[in-house]
Order: sequence, then structure tokens, then C-alpha cells
Amino acid sequence: MLRSLGQRSVTGSDEDPRVAELRSAVSRLRRELAALPAEFPDRGIAEDELAALAAMALSGLPEIPRLRRSLLLVVGSIGSVSALATGLAAVRSAVELFGEPPRR
Repeated sequence: MLRSLGQRSVTGSDEDPRVAELRSAVSRLRRELAALPAEFPDRGIAEDELAALAAMALSGLPEIPRLRRSLLLVVGSIGSVSALATGLAAVRSAVELFGEPPRR
């Protein structure tokens, strides 16, 4: 199935490479956020939504609308923290690999 979409599976695995990329990007941002000593009002929201993104990545093929909703919440809660900009951009890029949500 992946080959028909022009995507390859991870070596030695049937895992969707988009899911692997999402899992890696979310894990990195979670580590960066945990290492950040500064407290800010929406930190808990960011941590909760990153945990939700990690769970979706572990479950296999995530729901695109839910991915995008979590991404918006994470961006809204930590988007102004410049120390997390690179990790946040990586999560955004990983979510974008899944394409647009289906139109209603």
C-alpha cells in the first residue's frame, strides 16, 4: 500500500515513514520542552497535546483532523517560545506529511 502512494516503508519494518517522522519530531519537542526551565501559562496544554500526538503516532495511522487540532493547540501554547521554534517546526512538517484533512 505504501508503495502505491509513492512512499517507502522504514527498513525492516512495515511502519509508515510519516508516522515514524511524527513520532521522532514529537519526541524531540517533548524533550526540549521538558528541558526548558522557564514556566509559562500554557505549558500544561502543550505537554498534554504533545502526549496526545505521541499516542496517535504509536497507534499507527493517526486521524488527520485530530493531528491538525493538536498541532494548533501546541503552536498556540508554545509558538512564542523561541527556544522551541526548531522542534515546533519539525512537528509541523511531520503533521503536514499526512496531507490535508478530507473536505466535507
